Amino acid sequence: MSLLLATRSAHKAREIGQILAPLDLEVITLADLGIEPAPEEDVIEVHDTFAANALAKARYFAARLGRVTLADDSGLRVDALDGDPGVHTKRFSGRTDLQGQALDDANNALLLDRLSGVAEEERGARYVCCAAVAWPDGRSLGAAGTVRGRIATEPRGTGGFGYDPLFHVPRLGARFAEVSPEAKNAISHRSRAFRALAAALAASPWPVTGA
Repeated sequence: MSLLLATRSAHKAREIGQILAPLDLEVITLADLGIEPAPEEDVIEVHDTFAANALAKARYFAARLGRVTLADDSGLRVDALDGDPGVHTKRFSGRTDLQGQALDDANNALLLDRLSGVAEEERGARYVCCAAVAWPDGRSLGAAGTVRGRIATEPRGTGGFGYDPLFHVPRLGARFAEVSPEAKNAISHRSRAFRALAAALAASPWPVTGA
């Protein structure tokens, strides 16, 4: 099966491609097709839940490009912050002038500041991912995945992206940024969501071949 992956994040595209590779699902990215950003893309992910944002993105690109499309919305929920940053994970810092690593650094710095003085046992958090697949005619499937961890007091590691240098996973005894992509993908929220979505897709009567 070959599906369009609706993301403009090279980090995310690479990670999802690695997750889906053993499942006989090939992903083609927007970059592969040379699809330039459109102004309306800025107002796709305006919903209050990860699931609604993922579905909106998948449906938008499926309708725009006439291809069966995968999309996800994911983020961090921190217990001590009442579930924030949640759907605002990517722009937690409020820095609209930054992208890539600079934006990640600003987000991580604000998170550490907001958790200053919070005891280790109260720094619980979970990564959440909702994945969706949409057909050009509006049909869709969705799935979700989570992984629990805690927010460390300082960043460590050079792998991953986003909040991975701060997200400590007790099961791994390390931050996500400290382990190999294979180790992360074995248990990550994104892996769990996309594996569940792939299973739902395999059981679906709706065709993908030739899309």
